[in-house]
Amino acid sequence: STCQSSIKSDLVFFFVCLSTCLSSGVYCDLSVDGIGTCWPRSAAGELISRPCPEQFNGIHYNTTNRVFRECLSNGSWAPRGNYSQCTEIIILRKSKVHYHVAVIINYLGHCISLGALLLAFTLFMRLRSIRCLRNIIHWNLISAFILRNATWFIVQLTMNPAVTESNQVWCRLVTAGYNYFHVTNFFWMFGEGCYLHTAVVLTYSTDKLRKWMFICIGWGIPFPIIVAWAFGKLYYDNEKCWFGKRAGVYTDYIYQGPMILVLLINFVFLFNIVRILMTKLRASTTSETIQYRKAVKATLVLLPLLGITYMLFFVNPGGEDEVAQIVFIYFNSILESFQGFFVSVFYCFLNSEVRSAVRKRWIRWQDRHSIRSRAVRATSLPTSPSRVSFHSIKQSSNL
Repeated sequence: STCQSSIKSDLVFFFVCLSTCLSSGVYCDLSVDGIGTCWPRSAAGELISRPCPEQFNGIHYNTTNRVFRECLSNGSWAPRGNYSQCTEIIILRKSKVHYHVAVIINYLGHCISLGALLLAFTLFMRLRSIRCLRNIIHWNLISAFILRNATWFIVQLTMNPAVTESNQVWCRLVTAGYNYFHVTNFFWMFGEGCYLHTAVVLTYSTDKLRKWMFICIGWGIPFPIIVAWAFGKLYYDNEKCWFGKRAGVYTDYIYQGPMILVLLINFVFLFNIVRILMTKLRASTTSETIQYRKAVKATLVLLPLLGITYMLFFVNPGGEDEVAQIVFIYFNSILESFQGFFVSVFYCFLNSEVRSAVRKRWIRWQDRHSIRSRAVRATSLPTSPSRVSFHSIKQSSNL
């Protein structure tokens, strides 16, 4: 049925080919290849072009590109069509195993990240003694990552081709929520960069910085950005639950543009911070090896916080290079899915203030537990200094 509907949509092409075939007497019969492309009855020696398949294995593709296949002089089709313009389909078929492994990595990474983020969130919530502006920024960044990971699972569990084609209101709201929390991640990273740059480079008193400033940056600024993006999608690209984009429509840059700008600013922040750290380390009495080791360590710690890892693979390499595609799939899956875990480790589990506060609480709990145990043992002992048995009392009474 799909093949017949495809032929009906291209009647002019079909009748031209049919008349040519009848005049020559040699033609290729109607055929459907392994990918599902329908090749109409065509004259021998003709090079036939058809649109790239709309979807393959449940994934939609751009049908503006063309696929070619030759009808040979003996009236048979060439063994395979030329799908060079449909690069995504070829890569998907060749790297299907890698794609499924990447999906598993994504689920595993998001699960581990969500568990680590929830534990870090609980620690920051319970340890009131370490609450300062720096740790409050860490706490909000972790909260943004939690909400983003949670909405990622909602997207994965609810979105399917049938849902995206229906384009219902709830699925568009889910997409908008996921993109909002995605943008908040970047702006809380920007808040982290602002705080560090102010403290290290500008030597400005961080006591003058206020919590509401960072809340406006992290939670406030992304909201109008996503609202503007939603209106753009509603009027110019209102299809498929607002996932993906049509050719020539650039509404996604309404929120992607500010994210790229934040990354560039954070890159400048990171450069200045490392430059100041190097200057301070060179002025110290430590050896050069230790100086560079500390600088590299500081840089590696700042990378996941400021989101510079996104700059490495922000754009899909594309093209026909299958190796580049596979490297991109794996690196992008690992960096994106495990970033919440890295943030939790670097800025909570390895935080000296958090570790010290947890250690103090653990010692107090042990002390209370040991005191309670000694009290229980003390109440279980007899109050008399000497123990008198029933047999000794009986013997004394006989005497």
